[in-house]
Amino acid sequence: MTETTQTQTTPDGAFAPYKPRSAEYRAAADLLGGLRQDLFHDAFAYRPLLPAGGEGPPGGRVRRYTAWRRHALVVAAGLVAMFVALTRDGGGTATLSGLLALGPVLLTLSRPVGAFWASLVATTFAAALAPGWSVGPWPPGSLVSHLVVVTVVAIRTRPRTAAWMWVLTAVYGFFTEGFFGGNRFNTNTQPVLVVSAIALLSVTVWHIRRNAEQKVTAQQSETAHERSRRTLLEERTTIARELHDVVAHHMSVVAIQAEAAPYRVENPPPELEKAFATIRENAVAALTELRRVLGVVRAEDYEAPDAPQPTLADLDGLLTNVRGAGLTVEKAVTGAVRELPQGVELSAYRIVQEALSNTLRHAPGASARVEIGYVLGGLGLRIVNGPAPRVLLEKSTHGAGHGITGMRERVSMLNGEMTAGETDDGGYEVAVFLPVARAEDAV
Repeated sequence: MTETTQTQTTPDGAFAPYKPRSAEYRAAADLLGGLRQDLFHDAFAYRPLLPAGGEGPPGGRVRRYTAWRRHALVVAAGLVAMFVALTRDGGGTATLSGLLALGPVLLTLSRPVGAFWASLVATTFAAALAPGWSVGPWPPGSLVSHLVVVTVVAIRTRPRTAAWMWVLTAVYGFFTEGFFGGNRFNTNTQPVLVVSAIALLSVTVWHIRRNAEQKVTAQQSETAHERSRRTLLEERTTIARELHDVVAHHMSVVAIQAEAAPYRVENPPPELEKAFATIRENAVAALTELRRVLGVVRAEDYEAPDAPQPTLADLDGLLTNVRGAGLTVEKAVTGAVRELPQGVELSAYRIVQEALSNTLRHAPGASARVEIGYVLGGLGLRIVNGPAPRVLLEKSTHGAGHGITGMRERVSMLNGEMTAGETDDGGYEVAVFLPVARAEDAV
């Protein structure tokens, strides 16, 4: 048995091993790719210059006019280039040279990249028509037009495009001098490059600054949004702590009364004892779960209050304290005073407390008035203060600035309504309505 070994030769380059490209090659490829993307890809795509946000009242004549101010500046610059071509290029073709100077400038309003190429083409025709070809490749009108074009295009695109336009302008100028120029010492390519470099550098700096400002603005907006969310969570946590104490108190009362109820009835039936035992067991279990779930909202340094949470019955004590702090405040109660759900009374007390604290903080020396209205469908509150007797030179930094947010959260929790804002005399008013369901509706 004969074993034959065959060797197959691979054609050159068929399965050649991959050779990684050098860093220089990749850099050159990236540069050429950027050139193609910036100045060749969809060069004549329609990209209109949109109106700017004008100043003045919406829909007003001043606003409509100022919205087109950028377009007016571009047209004015094009007319200047046209005037230079008409007066400096000379000859019987001055009108055509003026149009060749105006056209590329106007094209920047709709096709900015294409306007750059149109400017180079128009410069070539204008130079061929001008009688003084030996003075350089840039006739006066085309020189002004091209500088305007590259500046406007740089503003409407990005810094990399500005760099490529400057490079291609230099290539065009030197190529035209070398092959079509007469006296190389009478050229204006160098001045064009210097002036265009200054203009493009200024535009690039403006782009960088604007991008930096946009990033800072976006970061500030994000920071403000996060601060607002954190404030909201803090206020909700505070409300949850207080409501936890209220609910825990009521559940404890239910458990105690369910345990004591059988002893208040002589010879209670077994079914009744079993029912009260079940009520007590469920109340204790619910209290345990409530403490376990809502315990996560307590801070490590938070201590449960020894006294019950305040209600509207404790409002006189609060008013006494703020009067001692220098605030002149009066209270007015309308309607039939009645006991409300403890959550409603706690929220009403906290709203009045925070509103008076804001008065002390932001309007020291002003007088305040607290109005409480017991109506059929709920409870109305109105806390209003007058203007401060003196103007504050600096905004108060006391407190976290969460007062209005906390009030709105409490009102929203109870499905109420709230308005807050300045009064006509320079004071501040907080108006709240907290609905309270009737006992038969709550069953």
